[in-house]
Amino acid sequence: MVTTSLREAYRECERITRDRARNFSYGIRLLPGPKRRALSAVYAFARRIDDIGDGELPVPEKLRLLAEARAELHAASPRSADPVLVALADAESRLALPMPAFDELIDGCEADVRGTEYATFAELLHYCRCVAGSIGRLSLGVFGTAHRAAAERRADSLGVALQLTNILRDVREDHRDGRVYLPAEDLRRFGVHLVPGQPGPTPRDADGLARLVRFEAARAEQWYREGFALLPMLDRRSRACCASMAGIYHEVLHAIASAPARAMRQRTSLPPWRKASVAARSLAGIVP
Repeated sequence: MVTTSLREAYRECERITRDRARNFSYGIRLLPGPKRRALSAVYAFARRIDDIGDGELPVPEKLRLLAEARAELHAASPRSADPVLVALADAESRLALPMPAFDELIDGCEADVRGTEYATFAELLHYCRCVAGSIGRLSLGVFGTAHRAAAERRADSLGVALQLTNILRDVREDHRDGRVYLPAEDLRRFGVHLVPGQPGPTPRDADGLARLVRFEAARAEQWYREGFALLPMLDRRSRACCASMAGIYHEVLHAIASAPARAMRQRTSLPPWRKASVAARSLAGIVP
């Protein structure tokens, strides 16, 4: 039974999700109440970690707050003063949430704060698994499945696909903020100059950048193919939720790959009606 304080805790998590999860909220709405509330709790805590990493505080303060959030996570209980932690503790008690995945998320955020760069795709892949594969595995804990081991690998792959899409969508914004996620080996391969703290990309990089974007988009497609194999392992409503969340990002990737030059000039996003359309198709069983 959901007590008044627990109901309020979940309500706060759903508010955060509704206000901040511009893409994920379309899918989360498709879940039945208990799963919707639990996934909102997962999102709300993950959003807190992202906000620390993306904030304006000095690096030492960000690292301190991340360490504090990690300690609070490990101590979370229904008696916590923080409503997000109350909801998360309750969700953990009812579902097979792999809570160590949150530690991986925090590890990845710490790498962001320190300005870690990636020489190879293998290094970037580890980062993607920390910050997004972790969320895929946590989401799977909410969805439930009878095929846990195989499903976890596919959920992880879907998270990697979404994170690669994010990286391509945000190349210019991230560079402006002093971050470059694209592997150095790929930048060299396509002759693109993109170094934190230095001007770029320049007009003479345009052709190489377009080829690089298409190359990385094709790589992301491989991860989507593996990740979408998760869908038949889920119940109907969970499948609709997962297909909606991933489907929106998949369409963003298609838009980026079809017009790399435009995508590098401005952030690619879908209008609300297209997101709603993806969610409706997912609920109807029309999956990517």
